[in-house]
Amino acid sequence: MSPLSSGLLGDLDPTSDRAVFRQIADQLRDAIDRGRFREGEKLPSEAELVDHYGVSRMTVRNSFSILQGEGLVHAEHGKGVFVRPRPPVRRLASDRFARRHREQGKSAFIVEADTVGSHPQVDSLEVKEEKASQDISTRLGSVRRVLARRRRYLLDSRPVEFATSYLPLDIARGTQIAEPNPGPGGIYARLEELGHRLDHFEEEIRARMPSPDEVRTLRLAAGVPVIHLIRTAFDTEGRPVEVCDTVMAADAYVLSYQLPAT
Repeated sequence: MSPLSSGLLGDLDPTSDRAVFRQIADQLRDAIDRGRFREGEKLPSEAELVDHYGVSRMTVRNSFSILQGEGLVHAEHGKGVFVRPRPPVRRLASDRFARRHREQGKSAFIVEADTVGSHPQVDSLEVKEEKASQDISTRLGSVRRVLARRRRYLLDSRPVEFATSYLPLDIARGTQIAEPNPGPGGIYARLEELGHRLDHFEEEIRARMPSPDEVRTLRLAAGVPVIHLIRTAFDTEGRPVEVCDTVMAADAYVLSYQLPAT
């Protein structure tokens, strides 16, 4: 008797027009959605599924490929196929840039890491002056050169996002913002100390598949998309004082917003 015949997975429908490998993927997906296979749990092996469904190994592998392409599972060489963890970090837009966090000496990333009990890290740090691209120049009010701060963020040693902040040179040059460590509260705390009290932020968000460089930088599994977010920070005078271009692993975050009813 198949080790999977206890109702964990169903049987194939020979009368269906749907391809066999897609039927198997459907059943595995449903089992994951129902919690029969939990986050981090190993799925049945190729041999078990071959025995259960009476199909070839290639058919089973095609089923796994569908689930990998959807970002539901990932394969570990020599170990098997595992259910991917759900996004661990909830980014609450209405709270992440609250002034009270800066006054406590915490950046938004540290606050989010503390919320989920993870250890935050920043690496691949680069700070330099450079010519602004046309898009960045337009967003910052037609500046020609900027201070660029590039860094990668990790939670418990796993890369989850990388970001580049662009700031006008007349604001950032010669300040602590131009140092590798901008100090407690991050660059927003330093901007406010320099007299640029933050008033509001504008964000543009889109989801897309990653480039090869982004796959390497974020160590993304096959089929995992990225969230591309561009944020512009404005001071109380209406001046744009920073543009942050961020690419996030989509399986690491839930973006949460609170919207007014009127």
